[in-house]
Amino acid sequence: MSAGPSPSPAPGDDELFRDGGGNGRLMAVFDWSTTPVGPVGGWPASLRHAVRTVLVSRFPMILAWGPGYTQFYNDAYATLIGTKHPGAIGDDLRVTLAEGWAALQEPVEHAMAAREASWIPQLLLLLERAGYREETYFTVSHAPAYGDDGRVAGMHAVCTEVTRQVLAERRQRLLHDVATSTGELVDETATVTAMTAALAGDPLDAPFAAVYLHTPGTGLRRAATVGCDPGLLPEVAASPGELLPPAVAALGLTGGPFGDPVTEAAVLPLGVPDGDGVGALVVGLNPNRALDDEYRSFHELLAGQFTAAVRNARAYAEERARAEALAELDQAKTAFFANVSHELRTPLTLLLGPIADTLAENGPVLPGDVRESLTLALRNGQRLQRLVNDLLEFVSIEAGRASAVRVQTDVAAYTAELAGVLRAAAERAGLRLTVDCPPLGRPAYVDPRMWEKVVLNLVANAVKYTFVGGIDVTLRADGDDLVLQVCDTGVGIPAAELPRLFERFHRGVGTAARSREGSGLGLALVRELVALHGGEVSATSEPGAGSTFTVRVPFGEPDAPAGAPAVPSASSRGGVVTPWDDVADGTGPRTPASTPGTSVLVVDDNADMRAYLTRLLSPVWTVRTATNGQEALDAVRAARPHVVVTDVMMPGLDGFDLLRALRADPALRDVPVVMLTARAGQEAAVEGFDAGVDDYLAKPFESAELIGRLRAVVERAAGRATGPRPADRGAELPAAAATAAAVALSVPPRPRPPMTPSAAAPAAGDPAAQPGAGAPAQVALRRRWRFPATASSVPALRRRLWAVFADAGLDEDLAYDLVLAACEAATNAIEHAQDPTEPVIDVGAEVAGDRVEVAVRDYGRWRERVPSMDRGRGSMLMSAVGEITATPSPAGTTVVIRAGGPRSPPTGRSGSLGGTPRV
Repeated sequence: MSAGPSPSPAPGDDELFRDGGGNGRLMAVFDWSTTPVGPVGGWPASLRHAVRTVLVSRFPMILAWGPGYTQFYNDAYATLIGTKHPGAIGDDLRVTLAEGWAALQEPVEHAMAAREASWIPQLLLLLERAGYREETYFTVSHAPAYGDDGRVAGMHAVCTEVTRQVLAERRQRLLHDVATSTGELVDETATVTAMTAALAGDPLDAPFAAVYLHTPGTGLRRAATVGCDPGLLPEVAASPGELLPPAVAALGLTGGPFGDPVTEAAVLPLGVPDGDGVGALVVGLNPNRALDDEYRSFHELLAGQFTAAVRNARAYAEERARAEALAELDQAKTAFFANVSHELRTPLTLLLGPIADTLAENGPVLPGDVRESLTLALRNGQRLQRLVNDLLEFVSIEAGRASAVRVQTDVAAYTAELAGVLRAAAERAGLRLTVDCPPLGRPAYVDPRMWEKVVLNLVANAVKYTFVGGIDVTLRADGDDLVLQVCDTGVGIPAAELPRLFERFHRGVGTAARSREGSGLGLALVRELVALHGGEVSATSEPGAGSTFTVRVPFGEPDAPAGAPAVPSASSRGGVVTPWDDVADGTGPRTPASTPGTSVLVVDDNADMRAYLTRLLSPVWTVRTATNGQEALDAVRAARPHVVVTDVMMPGLDGFDLLRALRADPALRDVPVVMLTARAGQEAAVEGFDAGVDDYLAKPFESAELIGRLRAVVERAAGRATGPRPADRGAELPAAAATAAAVALSVPPRPRPPMTPSAAAPAAGDPAAQPGAGAPAQVALRRRWRFPATASSVPALRRRLWAVFADAGLDEDLAYDLVLAACEAATNAIEHAQDPTEPVIDVGAEVAGDRVEVAVRDYGRWRERVPSMDRGRGSMLMSAVGEITATPSPAGTTVVIRAGGPRSPPTGRSGSLGGTPRV
């Protein structure tokens, strides 16, 4: 018979602990005779094998042997029991882990009694291994240990600590719950209350919490509390250090998994403590966990969530308040538009009615120019009426009062007739207009008045933005819908503009068009009117290739019985819908120009405005016209005019671009430019003067004022005296015309080299007209400007003077001194003119040879200046430059600064201007 394999011999005393590391060495010198297992020499082979197996393992292992649960464990296990090692060697397991034996007893005894190994993941175990009652978690397996006789002699356990993983997962879930508890952002208090309530879902890491929010003037005020009586915490505090009671233990709270008293808490700032802080978070500490780096990191993440939530809530509240303010403003604006539009309708009716009646009754017998003026007034009154009606339409839609009154309409014929209104405008623009609207085959129901606006706005837009090719208008039935399409071969719409295409008052930037005319309401109104029919409008476009607008509305049901067939309204006439189109070119019989050798170039994208200005100016000058800045620039280069009169807002090259192009061209830079614009106000005037315009006139204007200003500009450019003429009484003092005569008359005569061109007669009071005046010096440069009497005009004056002195080749140091002195004089004129008859200052600059003269005039009364009014630098800045003369009068004060050439004997008020009465 063959015998089975022999059991391996038990390790001897000399090798039992040899490979056991530090714990093996401790066990080798330990007196085991004092333990229930006795001296090592008497140990059975099974115990020797088990002990050696435990010691050589690198995984935490423990062996409890015999009825006394005598412990044998390895180095890896020693680290798990902390300060209990090495005293636990040879001790009773039940004594060593007495605080956690309640959790260990059942699985240990079950393994030994039932001979079944256990597997317990994340077992909560109370340990006192670091000087406090610690919450720990272990994944452990308990198995029976057998003796030599095959009976269970003890328990063999393998374990690993998973405390960090368990805590990390638990805290992560809590952070997630807090972050997702905010819900809808109502306000910051409701937000932090919901977040604080979420902390109650896991009180182990936050036994109690309180959130304090910073409020201006109050400091920190308690906003939410969980886990304790709010009355035990401060209601308000000036600083975070005052938020905790003297002793946290006095709160009487328990926490942790074992219900121990809570004795510590942390105060966490919400936001930067010394910067953008929003409050503070007070959170209790788990009594069974040390405040280690991981616990602190959890607190920082928690505080960060509260900080972000409060800031988001405040931002939301600010945005909501802003939206409410905008809504109120929008409502006020809507009400304003409604009131103004209603108020405009009555005077419009009283204007348009008599004009229309006069033309209808007496048109054939009226003089041609009168009939033409009345027709022009009627057409533009109808444009204004159309705009008023559109505004009222929007007001009604926004107020929810508008609704489509659908009646049976021959939509095909009506659409074709509406599109035909613009056929003449399209043909004059060289475009093809194709209208394809066959009968629909079934009744259609639309609001004729609204449908008219939809069709006219879409077709007029197509004409406005199409320069080559044509426009196709089609109408088809598609199931239960009407589909209107307006396709063009125009400039197209950039992709970035498409989403905002149907917003009211939105106008594309940089898109070429026949005109800048328009209110930005057309397409927005189309969308609203189509929506009132239960339909929708969309647009597709490719820049440079064209656009397609598609309107889809249902055939609908009648809201009212059918009436008379729909016809286009009076406001749908081509000249009313397309203001840029030359409906009437204004070229009737003209009075011969009184100065035929002088030409004026009129630049405006509005055809009626071009016709009106042509009719107004042609009796005085020869008039040419251009429809935009680029056309005007080409016209100036082809034949130089004596003055350019231009609008500001035009397609392509606008008025300012045209001005810059002229000033940049050495051959054209001195062409006078007068701007006419609807942008009124001092800011607009300063912008115009700063750009180099010679005069600036806001619409509406008087014809006599325009003629007077143009005459002053033309004569000034020609170097002639620019005193007012009898025909120009209505514009005696045109803007930007601080004339040489006005300056000379306000300055006392004294001997000096005259600065009047030899070819021109000196003005009254000019020193050149005085006896003994020397030979006239040729004026190299002469400039006159008018500025609003505001501080914002000084920088514009400074730039103008630098440009003039640079053009004249003036020495830089002298130019610098003169600019400082002139700006000082202008500042004084702005600040100290009393009750000015005109809120402007006139500035003139002349350079003749080596002499320079700058004159500054205001239109206020003389006032003696006390020392407190003096800024203390006028004398230094002005007197150091040259001769200073200040001449007061009831109509204003003129300050003249002269530099270069021989000094003249002083006359009048002169000298130290920094301390003299007016300057």
